[in-house]
Amino acid sequence: MSGDLSAAQRARTGREGLPFWLELPLLVIVALVVAVLIKTFLVQAFWIPSGSMVPTLEIDDRVLVNKLEYRIQEPRRGDIVVFDSPYLEESDEPTSFRELAALTLAEALGIRSGGVPDDFIKRVIAVPGETVEVVDNQVLIDGLPISEPYLPAGVQMPDFGPVTVAPNELFVMGDNRNSSSDSRVFGPIDQSEVVGRAFVLMWPFDRWQGL
Repeated sequence: MSGDLSAAQRARTGREGLPFWLELPLLVIVALVVAVLIKTFLVQAFWIPSGSMVPTLEIDDRVLVNKLEYRIQEPRRGDIVVFDSPYLEESDEPTSFRELAALTLAEALGIRSGGVPDDFIKRVIAVPGETVEVVDNQVLIDGLPISEPYLPAGVQMPDFGPVTVAPNELFVMGDNRNSSSDSRVFGPIDQSEVVGRAFVLMWPFDRWQGL
């Protein structure tokens, strides 16, 4: 009958029933929820705030961090890991979805915050059970020197240790050994504090590479 709507017309009518001014905020909320879920469980972008990993990572670089890898396997020497700042108070961490969403949006836009960084990024040097020390400008693991081709020329490391890494801990150091606050300062980190492994340098594009 002429008075009946076709299936296509009914579908169009249903789609057009939601005003744009109402649809837009809903889309933004959905996008934020998806972004928070991805950041929480899968992959997180991380901004490099300091020169402690030069020349591997420069200030203002962006890396992607795999948050699932260490649920499958243990961290290995040479991995570049992001972990919670040892100087961060628990009360400073976001506790509500609203705070987490705001933080996710700020990170996506590259907005910087003052004060102590929420996260650190360093390289794993020793894993549980290993003894690490620095002697004559050389890192030794269980008394044997390790190869570190990523170090910049002219690095000078004062003697340190020996320190034996306890179970469920990691000894981490920055590649820029002359300017890095790392496990030589704050001690080994607990593996529960590790956010994930940095696996790609994504920004700037002309320096894109796997890590």
